[in-house]
Order: sequence, then C-alpha cells, then structure tokens
Amino acid sequence: MIRLDHREPIPGSLRGAVLALGNFDGFHLGHQTVAAEAIGWAKSEGRPAIIATFAPHPMRFFKPDVAPFYLTTLDQRMELFAAAGADAMLVFHFDAALAGTPAERWIEDVIARHIGAAGVVTGEDFTFGQRRGGNPELLRVLGAPLGVEARTVAAVNDAGGPISSTRIREALRSGDCTEAARLLTRPFAIRGTVQHGDKVGREIGFPTANLDMGDYLRPRYGIYAITGRLPDGRIVAGAANLGIRPSFDPPRELLEPYFFDFSGDLYGQEIDVALRHFLRAEAKFDSLEALTAQMARDCDEARRLLAAI
Repeated sequence: MIRLDHREPIPGSLRGAVLALGNFDGFHLGHQTVAAEAIGWAKSEGRPAIIATFAPHPMRFFKPDVAPFYLTTLDQRMELFAAAGADAMLVFHFDAALAGTPAERWIEDVIARHIGAAGVVTGEDFTFGQRRGGNPELLRVLGAPLGVEARTVAAVNDAGGPISSTRIREALRSGDCTEAARLLTRPFAIRGTVQHGDKVGREIGFPTANLDMGDYLRPRYGIYAITGRLPDGRIVAGAANLGIRPSFDPPRELLEPYFFDFSGDLYGQEIDVALRHFLRAEAKFDSLEALTAQMARDCDEARRLLAAI
C-alpha cells in the first residue's frame, strides 16, 4: 500500500486510477460500500484503485477548538484501505489553500490534471470545494469533458437510518461498544504508544499499559472489557479504565489497559486496544483495598464476556 500526499506528484503508475473520495474517518459500513464500488470498478478496467482521505479533517480546520472526535488515525485508515483492496491512500492535507479552492478548480486542476483520475466515486451527500460549492452532480457534469467519470453510492441504511460516523460517535459516548462495532464492522480500537505512569497499578497487582487518548473521540468514561494487539501481533484479553482516574490526585485522563496473563515490558511500544464491552462507570474509592477488590470483580466479568472471542 502506497501513501500519497496530494501536494506531491502522483506516480505515473497510479495515474488513470479510480478514486474513492471522502473523509472516511471511521471507514464504517457506508464508507466501505463507496470504497468497494471504486475498487470493483478499477479492477474491472485494469486500473489502480485509490482511496482518498483528509488530514486534518475539515471540521478540525474550520473549528480548531472542537472536542476530539476522530475514530481512526491515518495509519489505521491505511491498513483498513489496504485490507479493502486499494492500491494507495491519497491524503489531502486540508489547509487554507485547499479550503479556498473553488469546486470547479478542484475538478479540473486537482482531480483531472494533478491526480489524473479516470473515475471518481463518492457518497450521494459528499461536498467539496470552497464553501462546499461542489457536489456529485457538478463532478459528473464538469468531469466528463475532462475524461473523469463520476459515480455515486447511496447511503447504507439499517433500522436506525443511514449508517454514519455520527451514529458511531453517539454509540461510543453512551458506552454501546456492540452497536459501534456493528456499524464499523469491527470494534473501535485506540492505537497509541505505551507511556510510563505512576506504577500504582503494578503495586496493587494490576500493571497497566498507559495510553494517551490523543485526537480520538472520548468514549464514555468507565471500565471496559478489551482486547489488545501487541507489537508482535499477539491478541490478548484484558480490562481497562478509560477516564480521569477519580481515585487518584491529580486526575489525569488516560486509557489504562490491564492484560490478563501477560508479563513483559511494553514501554515505548505501539499497541492497539479494542473496546469490546462497557462494564461500569468510573467511581471514586475511599481506599486502595476497595479499589483493588472492585478491579478484581471487573476482571472476572471481563474474562467472562471475552471468553467467546
């Protein structure tokens, strides 16, 4: 899988590609349908398939103070795009210049000339260009004379309506890991580098691998049954606290996974932590003994819930 930067030349081998165009932050079932259309079209004509995304997300550019909301990192997206069958990921670096580009110039200068796309697939509600002046119909009409064919894919619906990143974020904020995983087609996973903590977990028999939440959406604070993917590829089960640790002073926001039946040094290494089940809300305990007893009960419940995985 090749990662492309829209500010740099596109390799000749990837010109004439079919481009799936969108934000694709969560790469949920709806996004996957757009990507599948582009990849299937590309394969049928012997063309490369490219999936595009934006970094930062346009919302972050226009509203820099908005609360963290990302569902994936660029690296996670790249892996998901590769698994879907794409040949490359194209990253549009969203800045003032890109935001100020009229939709007509987007089509002619960016998509047709710079990228050299032969086809573009978007969702029906996709907008682009200055003040969101572009839409799939404009792309179809203006792209055709430039040799760019445009197709759209309808939203994927279920009983709750169109599948969207908004619904996934709402599910995670409420602690509904099962619903989020259903819409994503995989558990929501946080990737980060293990950092040193205060070692209290180790002292009470529950050593944790501490992760900063970074730009990820904040799911409901509380205790989760989780699985972790370690640097060597192993999948391990565990329980994690996600929140501000109200029993400790000062409060500090962390994701703190404790992996069952694991011993080893993970400091400085990158791991993935997938949220499988929400167990309970965060609580403040009067003593370490009370906290330790509750953690033991949490781990027992997590083991029970994860037994089938």
